[in-house]
Amino acid sequence: MSSFSFKKSLGQNFLMDKNIIHNIVDKASIDRDTLVIEVGPGQGAITKEIVPRAKYTVLYEIDNRLEKYLNKELEMYDNYKLIINDFLKEDVNKEISNYEYSKLYLVANLPYYITTPIISKLIDDNIMPDKIVIMIQKEVAQRYSAKVGSKDYGSLTVFLNYYYDIVKLFDVSRNCFNPKPNVDSTVICMTKKNDTLYVKNMYLFNKIIKDSFKYKRKTIRNNLKGYNLDIIESVLMNYNLSLNSRAENIKMEIFVEIANALSNKH
Repeated sequence: MSSFSFKKSLGQNFLMDKNIIHNIVDKASIDRDTLVIEVGPGQGAITKEIVPRAKYTVLYEIDNRLEKYLNKELEMYDNYKLIINDFLKEDVNKEISNYEYSKLYLVANLPYYITTPIISKLIDDNIMPDKIVIMIQKEVAQRYSAKVGSKDYGSLTVFLNYYYDIVKLFDVSRNCFNPKPNVDSTVICMTKKNDTLYVKNMYLFNKIIKDSFKYKRKTIRNNLKGYNLDIIESVLMNYNLSLNSRAENIKMEIFVEIANALSNKH
């Protein structure tokens, strides 16, 4: 596809390095019990490694110019489905209910501009793959796996760490792509936790986290002033924190405790 006209608006930066491609798919440990979702297969560089290993693969590609090309590349296989549409607009749960599988994985080189919306959709729609192996912008990877107290630690960090153990696998140079992006990438692996902490009211838990990080420079006292601050303070004091603490210094487990304490009073 040497004459292919890349669309910047779709975040099209196709991975060209075969060693990186093999490494990503190897790290995913796909087998014949696995249903794999790939978002943005592009020219099929990773797809051609996934499909032979998986039980089924569901591909979501927004660029209809790639439909014929991908089907040609995969013509020897019958265990995949290519959906030409925006992943964010699709009913993914309805689609994957058509298949029998033991494990659900997401493996992809995600377009930078919609990485967080894609991950948010997985949580909001309760799709929740057992494993997620994705190549994303290096700065975004740092946010997803950020430690408490760091500048990259935010609401999405807390959400993701509630559901997943997140490990950085390796960095990928911008020189491995065509066209070359302006930033480097990182491959991360997110493995779904077998035992998540008990949350009495998930809606309240999510809302507290979002509100706590709404203004990053403000304290919990200011960001959560619409809540029962006495209850929040009593939890924080158990961890040598106070209402003057900022959200970036509060561990996910403490947010769970705050949410549950507030739920008791509702």
